[in-house]
Amino acid sequence: MQAAATAQTRLLELQSVDTAVAQLEHRKRSLPELAQIAARQLVRRRQGEELIAANTTVSDLELEQEKAESDLVPVRERLARDQRRVNDGSVTDPKQLNALLDEIQHLKRRINDLEDDELEVMERLEAATGLRDELAAARTAGEGELRALLGTRDAQFAELDAQLSQQQGVRRAIAGELPSDLVTLYERIAAKNGGTGAAALVHRRCSGCQLQVNASDLTRFRGAAPDEVLRCEECNRILVRTSESGL
Repeated sequence: MQAAATAQTRLLELQSVDTAVAQLEHRKRSLPELAQIAARQLVRRRQGEELIAANTTVSDLELEQEKAESDLVPVRERLARDQRRVNDGSVTDPKQLNALLDEIQHLKRRINDLEDDELEVMERLEAATGLRDELAAARTAGEGELRALLGTRDAQFAELDAQLSQQQGVRRAIAGELPSDLVTLYERIAAKNGGTGAAALVHRRCSGCQLQVNASDLTRFRGAAPDEVLRCEECNRILVRTSESGL
């Protein structure tokens, strides 16, 4: 391929811009906030699951407490009725009275047992509510941290996007002034070489792969016309001759 020496030299400008674009894109992908956001989101999901479980436990214990209280109601009412019968003297038969007194003692023991059960449920409910509230507070704090990280990320994205837009504008201008076939070749090579399609020949060394040009290639390069597009035999990149090529 042939292309004016000035066009080949400008390929190095294009390569410089493409390198800057690649670096900006890498910075955008590698912001430390991205890893922190991902970690924070994992924590948020775990906290959400824990909070759901804690709310379920609290709800279940609230139902259990309501049941314990409802279980006490008929027993207390029965005790109150029996106690009234004893107190008002309506039961005069000694045998019936003894049976009623026995039942009163049984009801009191039953009430004590039920109250103990209710107290145990209340204690568990208090502990579960405390844990639920702690989890909710931690999740709220985590949401604040996540919002702050997202804000920092978005601000840096905006700055990097502005720089990318500026560099891409410069690239379009340079590429638009170069022969289309030269740009196509450059881009095809860059796609296969980590984004580097052209490299300067400096002191008989390819600045792309950093390998010294062998003697036979050096002789060929010296005899090449200025508009001949040279290629590195090792990395296949376009080799651009400069005043420091050593030819």
